[in-house]
Amino acid sequence: MKITDLLTKDTILLQMSAASKPEAIDELVGKLDAAGKLKDRDAFKKAINDREEQSTTGIGEGIAIPHAKTSAVQTPAIAFGRSQKGLDYESLDGQPTNLFFMIAASEGANNTHLETLSRLSSFLMDTKFREQLEAAKTEEDVIEAINAKEAEEEDESDTPDQHTGKVLAVTACPTGIAHTFMAADKLKATAKEMGVNIKVQTNGSGGVKNRLTDEDITEADAIIVAADTKVDMEPFNGKPVIEVPVAKAIHEPEELINKAVNKDAPVYQGGGSKKEASEEKDQRTGFYKHLMNGVSNMLPFVVGGGILIAISFFFGIESDNQFAQMLGTIGGDAAFFLLVPVLAGFIAMSIADRPGFAPGMIGGFIAITQTVEGADNGSGFLGGLIAGFLAGYLTLLIKKWLEGLPAILDGMKTVLFYPVLAIFGTGMIMLLINPALTSVYTWLFDLLESMSGSNLALLGLIVGGMMAVDMGGPVNKAAYTFGIAALDAGNYTFIAAAMAGGMVPPLAMGLATTFFKNKFTKQEREAGKAAYPLGAFFITEGVIPFAAADPARVIPSMVAGSALTGMLTMLFGIGLRAPHGGVIVTPLVEGGFMQIVLYLVAIIAGSILSAIIVGFLKKDIEKA
Repeated sequence: MKITDLLTKDTILLQMSAASKPEAIDELVGKLDAAGKLKDRDAFKKAINDREEQSTTGIGEGIAIPHAKTSAVQTPAIAFGRSQKGLDYESLDGQPTNLFFMIAASEGANNTHLETLSRLSSFLMDTKFREQLEAAKTEEDVIEAINAKEAEEEDESDTPDQHTGKVLAVTACPTGIAHTFMAADKLKATAKEMGVNIKVQTNGSGGVKNRLTDEDITEADAIIVAADTKVDMEPFNGKPVIEVPVAKAIHEPEELINKAVNKDAPVYQGGGSKKEASEEKDQRTGFYKHLMNGVSNMLPFVVGGGILIAISFFFGIESDNQFAQMLGTIGGDAAFFLLVPVLAGFIAMSIADRPGFAPGMIGGFIAITQTVEGADNGSGFLGGLIAGFLAGYLTLLIKKWLEGLPAILDGMKTVLFYPVLAIFGTGMIMLLINPALTSVYTWLFDLLESMSGSNLALLGLIVGGMMAVDMGGPVNKAAYTFGIAALDAGNYTFIAAAMAGGMVPPLAMGLATTFFKNKFTKQEREAGKAAYPLGAFFITEGVIPFAAADPARVIPSMVAGSALTGMLTMLFGIGLRAPHGGVIVTPLVEGGFMQIVLYLVAIIAGSILSAIIVGFLKKDIEKA
C-alpha cells in the first residue's frame, strides 16, 4: 500500500495554528474527523495520547509521527500537518517540530500503520525530501513529493548497489543491562541512515531478544558480533563474521556496517577453529572476552550470595539466630563457595566450548580447597583465573591431538576422551602449582591488609576512579572483580570503594542536569531524572548516553568524583560485605550508624564534585 493511498488532499493541513503539543494533536485529529475517517473522535484522540504517554513520537529533525490503532477509526488514513513556526512536541532531540504525520489505523488493519510508519520514518531521514514538504505550496505539491519519493525508493530497490544485501548483528555485554541495547540501537539507527537492511539480536540479562533465524543467517552477507562475553558462533559457520568489543558498535557503527556490506571479514569456521581473526580482534580482546564470560556468569553467585551473607550478619550470625545461620549457609557455604569454580569453568568454556567447562570447574575447585599452612582459602581468584585459562587451552590442545582419530570414534571424544584427559591434565597441574599460587595470593592480601594512611587512600582513589573510566566496560569490570576477589579473601573495604565509585557517575549526571539545565537538551534532562535511581542502585551504565554524546567533558568529570569517593571510603575505613545493591545495602555497612553516614557522605561528595566539574566544562546549549 502506498502512503498516498492513505494520505489525501482532505487530510492535509498546510497552515497549522497550534502552538503546543496538545493543540497540534487536537488539530490533526480534527482534520481526520472532518474528512470522515473516524468513528469516534474522542476515543481516537485518547488512543493517540495514550501512545504519547509511552514515549514521544517526535522523532527529531523537526518531525513527529503520532499514531494509533483503534476501533475508533472508520477508514485507515494519514493526516499531514505543517507548522511554519514549529512548536515544542517533546521531540527526542529537544528541537521544535514543524512536520506532522498522524497515522490512524483500524483494528483490522493488519499492522498497516506500523509498516507505513516504518516507510515514513525512512523517507523523512532524507533532508531533500523534508525540504520539499516544507516548501510545498499546495496539497497537490505534498502528494506529488511523496509519490516521487516512493517511486525513487522503488527504483533504487531494483538497482543493485552496496546496500542491497542484509547485515545481521549480535550484541552482548557481561551484565546485559546497558551496553547490549545501546550497541543494538546505534547499529540499527546508523543502518537506517545508510540505507542498509539490518537485524540485531540482543543477548541481554533477560535472555535473547530478536533471535536470528536460520533463514536470516542464510540470506545474510555478513554478521557483526559486538560482544564482550561468549556468543554461540556455530550458527554462523561459513559466513563472514566481524568480531569486535561491544563498545565499538556504539562508537564506530558506520565502519562496522560498511565492512559487513562489503564482506570485509574472515569466514567463520565452526568446530573450534577459525581463519585468521579480523583486524579488530587481537589477543588482548580475546583474553578479556574469556575473562568476562567467567565474570558475567559468576555475578549471580556474587550478588545473591554476598547480599545473603551480609543480611545474615545484620541478623547476628554469631548468635543462635537460626534464620541468620541459614542465610549464611546459603550465601557463604553454597553460593560464595562456588564463585571461583564457576569463574574458572566459564572462562574455560569460552575458550574451548563445552568440553572446557568440566576441567575448568575442577581446576577452580582445587584452587580453593587445596590450602597451605597459614592460608584458609587456597589460591582464591588468582588460582581460579589460572585454572580457567589452563583448562581452556589444555582442552583445545587435547582436541587438536585427537583430530587424527578415526571418524568412528568421534562420538567417544566428547563423552570420554575430552573430559577424562582434560580433567586429569588440569587437575594434576593445579595440584602441583596451587601451593605456590596460594602463597602468592596470601602475600598479596596480607600486603593490602597492612596498608594504611596515604597508601590506602591512593588505592581507594584508583579503584573508585577505574569504576568511572568506561561505565561498565573492561576497566570498570577489572576494578569490580578486584573488589570481589578482596571480598572473597575477607577484606570488605575494596568492594565498598568499588560500589561507591560506581554509584557516583549516574548520580552526578542527575545532579548536573538538575542544576545546570542550560547545559543540557530537554531529552538529556529527562534522562538525568532516570539517572538518579540507576545510580542509587549501582547501575553505572546509566551515564553511558551522556558519556557517548560528550566523552571529552563527561568522562574526566565522572572519574574525578568517583576517585574522590573511593579515596574517602578507604580513609573512613568503610567495610561492606554486600557486593551489589547500592543504597539498598547501605544499612549493612560494618561499624554502625556513623559508618553508614560516612559512606553516604563519600558518595554524595563525589557526586557533587563530578556534577560541578561537568557543569563547568559543558557549554550552554545555545552557545554550543
